Amino acid sequence: MKNIILFGPPGAGKGTQSNKLIQKYNLIHLSTGDLFRIHLNNKTELGLEAKKFMDNGNLVPDSIVINTVEKKILENLNSNGFIFDGFPRTVNQAIALDQMLVKNNLIIDLMIALNVNDEELKERIKKRALVSSRIDDQNEEKINNRLQVYTKETLPVSNHYRKLDKYNEINGIGSIDDIFNKICSKIDK
Repeated sequence: MKNIILFGPPGAGKGTQSNKLIQKYNLIHLSTGDLFRIHLNNKTELGLEAKKFMDNGNLVPDSIVINTVEKKILENLNSNGFIFDGFPRTVNQAIALDQMLVKNNLIIDLMIALNVNDEELKERIKKRALVSSRIDDQNEEKINNRLQVYTKETLPVSNHYRKLDKYNEINGIGSIDDIFNKICSKIDK
């Protein structure tokens, strides 16, 4: 079983690379953003609660996120592993994830961080807004807020996994296939 965190700011290519990794390694995709969007589309209580935060480009509170993730993990304990896409987003979530996994005799094998500069991120997010209906991709102010929230609240998660010797950085600029091959070389070693 492989449990991989695909890490990086909004627009770094986590979703694109996750899809390729899922196919190659037969992993369960765990994207909190996707999980919350499903709840939003179904107008569940959880979705409506998360929407209040997501619409402003803010993080959904840890307690809501952790409960959602744990449910997905418990439903898939017999899988080949998980690819965590955009989660954990805070150090508290990272600690809770580690504890949750240990409780189920699992661990994070590695974190792969996609490094992309801010100007490239903004361009990618704007392009993504043209093909998606994501509200948080369609407004410059919200994009800037998401990048600031990432820097302040999410980037410190990388230090947590550096201390555990699980951090691997990849240049997230280049062709999708080149980036994918770099990621696979980290997973396969």
